[in-house]
Amino acid sequence: MSESIKEKNITTNRKARHDYHIVQTFEAGIMLVGTEVKALRQNKASLTDSYAKIVNNEVWLLNANINVYDHGNINNHEPLRTRKLLLNSREIRKLKSYTEQKGYTLIALRLYFKNGKVKVELGVAKGKKEYDKRETIAKKDAARDYQRKIKL
Repeated sequence: MSESIKEKNITTNRKARHDYHIVQTFEAGIMLVGTEVKALRQNKASLTDSYAKIVNNEVWLLNANINVYDHGNINNHEPLRTRKLLLNSREIRKLKSYTEQKGYTLIALRLYFKNGKVKVELGVAKGKKEYDKRETIAKKDAARDYQRKIKL
């Protein structure tokens, strides 16, 4: 019996892969209120500068901006509130062991729908130095030039 998994990307943190080396990624569920899900269906979200933090063996997403729902009423959600991420205890222990090491942090890489549920892709990241960023840009430029030459 094969199940088809439907994924629809909502938003991606493009700055994260430029500023950090991503060591490992994790998929987490996220606790949302109704107007947040409706706003996400309208692609009204931004993960720029968002990160996750472990507090009391619970993982929380901070600085993730989900704009208010257009047709919401007085009970609309707050755009920058902290949201709880849903991971099992084994994954939380693994994330905690990474973040206790010097230089590692948890970054939200993307938000997406998977089978109707909103998921967050978390990345265990280590910050890049300025020369690493320039090196990455140079590699991308070289690859782009190579592809252009092949097309001709």
